[in-house]
Amino acid sequence: MFAKSRLARTLFQAVVLMIGLAPLLGGEALAQAGLLTGGAIKLEPITLASGQPLAAAPYELEAGKYYRLDITCDGSAELAIAGPDFFRNVWVNEVVINDIEVRPLGVDSLEFDNEGTATISFVTIRPGTFTLRIPGTTADSQKAVFNVK
Repeated sequence: MFAKSRLARTLFQAVVLMIGLAPLLGGEALAQAGLLTGGAIKLEPITLASGQPLAAAPYELEAGKYYRLDITCDGSAELAIAGPDFFRNVWVNEVVINDIEVRPLGVDSLEFDNEGTATISFVTIRPGTFTLRIPGTTADSQKAVFNVK
Protein backbone atom coordinates (compact mmCIF):
# COMPACT_ATOMS: atom_id res chain seq x y z
CA MET A 1 0.00 0.00 0.00
CA PHE A 2 2.87 2.35 0.84
CA ALA A 3 4.37 1.69 -2.63
CA LYS A 4 1.10 2.66 -4.35
CA SER A 5 0.81 5.95 -2.47
CA ARG A 6 4.47 6.77 -3.09
CA LEU A 7 4.02 6.04 -6.84
CA ALA A 8 0.88 8.20 -6.94
CA ARG A 9 2.69 11.07 -5.21
CA THR A 10 5.65 10.81 -7.61
CA LEU A 11 3.32 10.84 -10.66
CA PHE A 12 1.43 13.81 -9.22
CA GLN A 13 4.69 15.71 -8.70
CA ALA A 14 5.81 14.93 -12.24
CA VAL A 15 2.53 16.23 -13.70
CA VAL A 16 2.72 19.43 -11.61
CA LEU A 17 6.31 19.94 -12.75
CA MET A 18 5.38 19.46 -16.43
CA ILE A 19 2.48 21.90 -16.15
CA GLY A 20 4.72 24.44 -14.46
CA LEU A 21 7.45 24.12 -17.09
CA ALA A 22 5.16 24.09 -20.16
CA PRO A 23 5.25 27.89 -20.74
CA LEU A 24 9.03 27.86 -20.50
CA LEU A 25 9.26 25.13 -23.13
CA GLY A 26 7.29 27.08 -25.72
CA GLY A 27 3.85 25.60 -25.12
CA GLU A 28 2.21 28.97 -25.71
CA ALA A 29 3.97 29.46 -29.05
CA LEU A 30 2.85 26.06 -30.28
CA ALA A 31 -0.75 26.82 -29.40
CA GLN A 32 -0.67 29.96 -31.55
CA ALA A 33 0.15 28.19 -34.82
CA GLY A 34 -2.11 28.93 -37.81
CA LEU A 35 -4.85 26.31 -37.97
CA LEU A 36 -5.42 26.19 -34.23
CA THR A 37 -6.32 29.87 -34.02
CA GLY A 38 -7.91 30.36 -37.46
CA GLY A 39 -5.15 32.83 -38.17
CA ALA A 40 -4.61 32.35 -41.90
CA ILE A 41 -2.56 35.11 -43.49
CA LYS A 42 -4.42 36.40 -46.55
CA LEU A 43 -2.16 36.76 -49.57
CA GLU A 44 -2.61 39.09 -52.54
CA PRO A 45 -4.83 37.25 -55.05
CA ILE A 46 -3.63 35.70 -58.29
CA THR A 47 -5.65 36.82 -61.30
CA LEU A 48 -5.91 34.62 -64.37
CA ALA A 49 -6.63 36.83 -67.38
CA SER A 50 -5.59 36.34 -70.99
CA GLY A 51 -2.25 38.10 -71.58
CA GLN A 52 -2.06 39.60 -68.07
CA PRO A 53 0.60 38.91 -65.41
CA LEU A 54 -0.37 36.50 -62.61
CA ALA A 55 1.21 38.40 -59.72
CA ALA A 56 2.73 41.85 -59.25
CA ALA A 57 5.66 40.59 -57.15
CA PRO A 58 6.99 37.38 -55.61
CA TYR A 59 5.29 36.16 -52.45
CA GLU A 60 7.53 36.11 -49.36
CA LEU A 61 6.35 33.36 -46.99
CA GLU A 62 7.59 31.61 -43.85
CA ALA A 63 7.72 27.84 -43.42
CA GLY A 64 5.13 26.54 -40.99
CA LYS A 65 2.70 29.45 -41.40
CA TYR A 66 -0.93 29.19 -42.49
CA TYR A 67 -1.95 31.14 -45.63
CA ARG A 68 -5.04 31.79 -47.73
CA LEU A 69 -4.77 32.54 -51.46
CA ASP A 70 -7.58 33.51 -53.84
CA ILE A 71 -7.11 32.53 -57.48
CA THR A 72 -9.57 34.40 -59.68
CA CYS A 73 -10.21 33.94 -63.39
CA ASP A 74 -11.88 36.73 -65.33
CA GLY A 75 -13.33 34.35 -67.95
CA SER A 76 -11.43 35.92 -70.88
CA ALA A 77 -10.07 32.48 -71.78
CA GLU A 78 -10.05 28.92 -70.49
CA LEU A 79 -7.00 29.02 -68.22
CA ALA A 80 -5.29 26.72 -65.77
CA ILE A 81 -2.65 27.20 -63.13
CA ALA A 82 -0.24 24.41 -62.25
CA GLY A 83 2.52 24.04 -59.72
CA PRO A 84 3.56 20.53 -58.77
CA ASP A 85 6.66 21.88 -56.98
CA PHE A 86 4.49 24.32 -55.01
CA PHE A 87 1.79 21.79 -54.10
CA ARG A 88 4.32 19.15 -53.05
CA ASN A 89 5.88 21.56 -50.55
CA VAL A 90 2.72 22.79 -48.84
CA TRP A 91 -0.04 21.03 -46.93
CA VAL A 92 -3.36 22.02 -48.51
CA ASN A 93 -6.05 22.35 -45.86
CA GLU A 94 -8.86 23.04 -48.31
CA VAL A 95 -9.83 24.41 -51.70
CA VAL A 96 -13.11 26.37 -51.69
CA ILE A 97 -15.02 26.73 -54.96
CA ASN A 98 -18.53 28.26 -54.98
CA ASP A 99 -18.86 27.74 -51.21
CA ILE A 100 -17.98 24.03 -51.61
CA GLU A 101 -15.04 23.00 -49.44
CA VAL A 102 -12.78 20.32 -50.90
CA ARG A 103 -10.17 18.71 -48.64
CA PRO A 104 -7.80 17.09 -51.13
CA LEU A 105 -5.03 14.59 -50.52
CA GLY A 106 -3.05 16.31 -53.26
CA VAL A 107 -3.34 18.98 -55.93
CA ASP A 108 -1.35 19.47 -59.12
CA SER A 109 -3.35 22.16 -60.92
CA LEU A 110 -6.64 24.06 -61.12
CA GLU A 111 -8.43 24.81 -64.40
CA PHE A 112 -11.04 27.52 -64.96
CA ASP A 113 -13.44 27.05 -67.88
CA ASN A 114 -15.28 30.28 -67.00
CA GLU A 115 -14.89 33.16 -64.58
CA GLY A 116 -14.75 32.28 -60.92
CA THR A 117 -12.65 32.11 -57.77
CA ALA A 118 -10.97 29.25 -55.97
CA THR A 119 -9.57 29.87 -52.50
CA ILE A 120 -6.72 27.66 -51.32
CA SER A 121 -5.73 27.55 -47.67
CA PHE A 122 -2.39 25.92 -46.96
CA VAL A 123 0.55 25.58 -44.60
CA THR A 124 4.04 25.93 -46.02
CA ILE A 125 6.14 22.89 -45.16
CA ARG A 126 9.61 23.38 -46.57
CA PRO A 127 11.77 26.42 -47.37
CA GLY A 128 12.61 27.04 -51.02
CA THR A 129 11.39 28.81 -54.15
CA PHE A 130 8.27 27.39 -55.78
CA THR A 131 6.05 28.52 -58.64
CA LEU A 132 2.49 28.44 -59.86
CA ARG A 133 2.32 29.00 -63.61
CA ILE A 134 -0.02 28.85 -66.56
CA PRO A 135 0.85 25.52 -68.24
CA GLY A 136 2.69 25.80 -71.57
CA THR A 137 3.95 29.33 -70.93
CA THR A 138 7.54 30.47 -70.43
CA ALA A 139 7.22 34.20 -69.72
CA ASP A 140 8.05 35.36 -66.20
CA SER A 141 4.77 37.31 -66.09
CA GLN A 142 2.85 34.03 -66.46
CA LYS A 143 4.06 32.63 -63.15
CA ALA A 144 3.70 33.45 -59.47
CA VAL A 145 6.84 32.90 -57.40
CA PHE A 146 6.70 31.86 -53.74
CA ASN A 147 9.87 32.33 -51.70
CA VAL A 148 9.50 30.30 -48.51
CA LYS A 149 12.03 31.03 -45.78
